[in-house]
Amino acid sequence: MTDKLIDHGLSGYGLGGIGTNDNPRAVRAWRHLRWALCALSFLAIPAFYIELAVPTPTALTVSRTLYLCMFAGFGLSLTWLAHLSSQPKTLLANNWLDLIVAFGAAFSIGFGTPPWPPVEWLLRLSFMGVVALRIVLSLRGFVAPNRLMWLLLAGALVLAMAGGGFYWLEPRVHSYAEGLWLAFESSATVGYGDIAPTTPASRVFAAFVVLLGYGMLSLVFASIAAAFIGKEERALRREMHRDIKHLNDEIVRMHAELKALRQSIDGTSHRRDANSGSATRAGQ
Repeated sequence: MTDKLIDHGLSGYGLGGIGTNDNPRAVRAWRHLRWALCALSFLAIPAFYIELAVPTPTALTVSRTLYLCMFAGFGLSLTWLAHLSSQPKTLLANNWLDLIVAFGAAFSIGFGTPPWPPVEWLLRLSFMGVVALRIVLSLRGFVAPNRLMWLLLAGALVLAMAGGGFYWLEPRVHSYAEGLWLAFESSATVGYGDIAPTTPASRVFAAFVVLLGYGMLSLVFASIAAAFIGKEERALRREMHRDIKHLNDEIVRMHAELKALRQSIDGTSHRRDANSGSATRAGQ
């Protein structure tokens, strides 16, 4: 497809947005709904862990209510966008990741209660992986390598939330400070061994903290390195511009000298011709 998309860089990841040459109402609706869908994606996190860590009828009801809100939000949003769009099939094809999230939330409403069989574990973890991918792709602009302050704030927020998650999910963590320490160990992949996840819920949580935290640390260090390299590049560019200016001045000076030399040669040639003509007339 040659149409330019609002999120054209993510069309291959199933989050392509909507074509800018589509119905203007659909374009305006997408620019608001994209953030609503991102917010709805976060509901999968408490829904998953409430059901896994607190297997009670009340917790199950809360979890499935959150999944229902996700399904309703994604379903209604995609239906409304398809109704407004002049190319509904193209819209849905470019946003197949949102369709997977919607169907995954719908199936999660009817899944069984813990302990889950291996197949259901695989399906649920796959769904959480898709949701995590959707969140990361939606927020990619805020965690670009050239935005150091945003990265530091995002890293601190991830660490704070991960500490609270371990404090809630892991029985061996007796304080929020210990939860923060375990979150740092997991995200930095240090693994001192003093505290380790022991329950299925905390182990799954640790897996996501490792992936997210390692990625955040990599972006922070890449941003710091880019800042130093950027300074060197700017200094090198200034030096290169100075050399180019000096070279241009030299070329201008050489052109002036060549022009003066050419004029001098032409003057000498004219005088020689004039002297030769005078000598010829005198001989006659």
